[in-house]
Amino acid sequence: MPTVREQLLARAADESPGLLFEDHAWTWAEVVRESCVRSAVLARLLPQGAPPHVGVLLENVPEFAFLLGGAALGGHAVVGLNPTRRGAALAADVARADVQVVVTDAAHAELLADADVPVLPVDSPDWPELLAERADAGVPDVEVGPGDLMMLIFTSGTSGEPKAVNVTQAKVAYPGQFLSERFGLTGADTAYVSMPMFHSNAIMAGWGPALAAGATVALARRFSASGFLPDVRRYGATYANYVGKPLTYIMATPERPDDADNPLRLVFGNEANDRDIEGFARRFGCVVVDSYSSTENAVVVQRVPGMPPGSLGRPVEGVQVLDPVTMAETPDAVFDETGALLNAEEATGELVNTLGAGAFAGYYEDPEAEAERMRGGMYWSGDLAYRDADGFVYFAGRTADWLRVDGENLTAAPVERILLRHPSVSEAAVYAVPDESVGDQVMAALVVTGHLSPSLLEEFLAAQPDLSPKAWPRYVRVVGTLPRTATNKVLKRALAAEGPVAGEGVLWTREPRGTAYS
Repeated sequence: MPTVREQLLARAADESPGLLFEDHAWTWAEVVRESCVRSAVLARLLPQGAPPHVGVLLENVPEFAFLLGGAALGGHAVVGLNPTRRGAALAADVARADVQVVVTDAAHAELLADADVPVLPVDSPDWPELLAERADAGVPDVEVGPGDLMMLIFTSGTSGEPKAVNVTQAKVAYPGQFLSERFGLTGADTAYVSMPMFHSNAIMAGWGPALAAGATVALARRFSASGFLPDVRRYGATYANYVGKPLTYIMATPERPDDADNPLRLVFGNEANDRDIEGFARRFGCVVVDSYSSTENAVVVQRVPGMPPGSLGRPVEGVQVLDPVTMAETPDAVFDETGALLNAEEATGELVNTLGAGAFAGYYEDPEAEAERMRGGMYWSGDLAYRDADGFVYFAGRTADWLRVDGENLTAAPVERILLRHPSVSEAAVYAVPDESVGDQVMAALVVTGHLSPSLLEEFLAAQPDLSPKAWPRYVRVVGTLPRTATNKVLKRALAAEGPVAGEGVLWTREPRGTAYS
């Protein structure tokens, strides 16, 4: 099993382009030398006998990449800190991950006021002095194995407090090698990385494959929909990664006749919808490969040619849809002639790796969360799905996305897919709000880019043959944006907490037994 240390050292004499950022460039050999310097600095800063964990609270800047390389070479662990966390919550992340020191910048340093550890801004005089003192540092003389910790990456926290996922050397090196070979990446490619580097997608789908292939990494400080295509052209990017809604945001920018005049060959990520996958590929003249995975990387479903619309694809060996109560495989989904799911309640279960933990290396110092994930020796993803008779899997939402409407169980994701069929709806989030008497009512928050009125919505929903009458949203809020994590996941619990009374935007309501919205 490879290690990131080995992959970096393989680039130690590589004078081809390794890192691009704005107007600056480094060869791979220079990247490795800079990483050796950071490793020496970390060895100086991290106290002996304590977990060698350095928190990094930075945007996608070269210093992040050098610290990542330094940690990989020296057997340290980078703890990716989320800049959208604040105050006590961020301090709790620092404490939970046993961070000994945080490397940040002046713009983010004030967020760490509650953290009880030293804070080092890279734009302060102290940091350049530390680097200068160790400018001649060589490769650290340490033993680093595939199972050694390289990062702690926090989950998105959409359904509770974030958990620190153990990310080993192998958990970055192996996917990097696999993806680079799968996509035919070489030293002639440039990988554009605009997803935040404190998250697994940027590391395992962007930085890691580029390192394994010797491709150039082009860093964007942060994702920008309007800046995406100019950056792709500027850096000559042939490959890019994404997670969540970036394709949606890019597709919402004004279309130009020369959009396909760019070097982009392939875009890889997860959680895009069918409309954006097809539209992005057509508009920008590239291939889009979307796959289901998570930070834990234990359950994988792959898209394949000819798969049904709305499907995630085919699960890899050992991944099944199980009933969380009986732990038995759920029956196949049954559809009527219109495509409506007839047995949603019995067919819907949880996506599970029945062979074990897969690539999941556990949560840091959180045995209770690990036990919840690894029930019966199998990895339970927390994601709901159903499977058709041909083995294709359809996402149904998180386990928190069950809705109980008039005594019937529904899930959110199928309703969201139907709402996204409307050409004016660019984003849709469906969630439960309390019924006046018992159970739930369906509520939807929509981001609309074209004309949509209450009467047009009613007309559209009535024309969807696979929409159950119980799944018609009782409340619809038209908003400018949806609340999201830094990795573009919708915070449905924030929307649900607002309910049909509070919240921004315009609220449309239908009568309990009617279909018209007002």
